[in-house]
Amino acid sequence: MPLSTFCQLKSNIENRLEPLNGLPLLLIRLYLVPVFWMAGTNKLAAFQDTVEWFGNPDWGLGLPMPTLMAALATGTELAGAVLLALGLATRLISVPLMITMIVAAVTVHWENGWAAIASSTDPEVAARLDRAREILQTYGNYEWLTEKGSFVILNNGIEFAATYFIMLLVLFFHGGGRYVSTDYWLGSWLRSRCERQK
Repeated sequence: MPLSTFCQLKSNIENRLEPLNGLPLLLIRLYLVPVFWMAGTNKLAAFQDTVEWFGNPDWGLGLPMPTLMAALATGTELAGAVLLALGLATRLISVPLMITMIVAAVTVHWENGWAAIASSTDPEVAARLDRAREILQTYGNYEWLTEKGSFVILNNGIEFAATYFIMLLVLFFHGGGRYVSTDYWLGSWLRSRCERQK
């Protein structure tokens, strides 16, 4: 295929896909909305427990000013979920959400390594899973307990926090998406107003 034909084909494909380039950003936003909404509402529902966990150095995170930190984390997650759902101030809200993910990765997940769920190929993990299955098969209703999925051991590594951080970084650089965000329509309206002022 001659280079000119290839270039024309590439250009045609890009032109046809351009109207859909907001779709991936919309999907990232919609993926993150329930993540942050659930995290924020869980913290809010047990706010005093959250404050104690944030502040306790023995069994918690040992953070300074735990009430302020818990309020900031809770408020950021709740506001973030709402703003991401609307595609409003997407770049702006991505910054405190990324900071929240960094704090979570460093203070909660770092010591557990990368994986969020422990690998069942690890002999120690496999032994614990086998023992848990044995106990549940003997003393519990194992079929009912596993009908919605297999048991796993939560490793609680940085995998999810890092993934959410990367998704937020994409939103920070690209915004809420063409046609599918409030930011896009407000930006279009503002540009048209500015054009009239010239």
